[in-house]
Amino acid sequence: MDDLDRSLLALLGADARISVATLARRLKVARSTIQARLERLETSGVIAGYTVKLGEAARQGRIRATVLLAIEPRAQASILTRLKSIPEVERVHTTSGRVDFLLQVSATTTAVLDGILDQIGEMTGVKSSESLIHLSTKIDRAV
Repeated sequence: MDDLDRSLLALLGADARISVATLARRLKVARSTIQARLERLETSGVIAGYTVKLGEAARQGRIRATVLLAIEPRAQASILTRLKSIPEVERVHTTSGRVDFLLQVSATTTAVLDGILDQIGEMTGVKSSESLIHLSTKIDRAV
């Protein structure tokens, strides 16, 4: 990746709906150059897709939590399979340190969240879990 690729990705990160013509104009290169770069970035997996970033209005009414999981050795694959089957589990990150997984969970009510947390805590191979309920978001730079 070079500076043009990084500039292209920055513009797309700010507005995934921006047209190829506008990208070319802003980056001062030919449209065909932008199209070729996009195709290469998509093919190589640098761009995995285009999405919509939901605003606060769409997220209102959702209860979000970060869940820290410590798991038994060799339990990662089976736990990941089970976590994938829970739609409220939005993200799972592996970590270094005192926990093995960091989960982002989103639920419609505290009762639903409580049930999900129970379900996760009861999984075979989970040694311990800690839940942190999100109260407000002060900075959101997610792409």
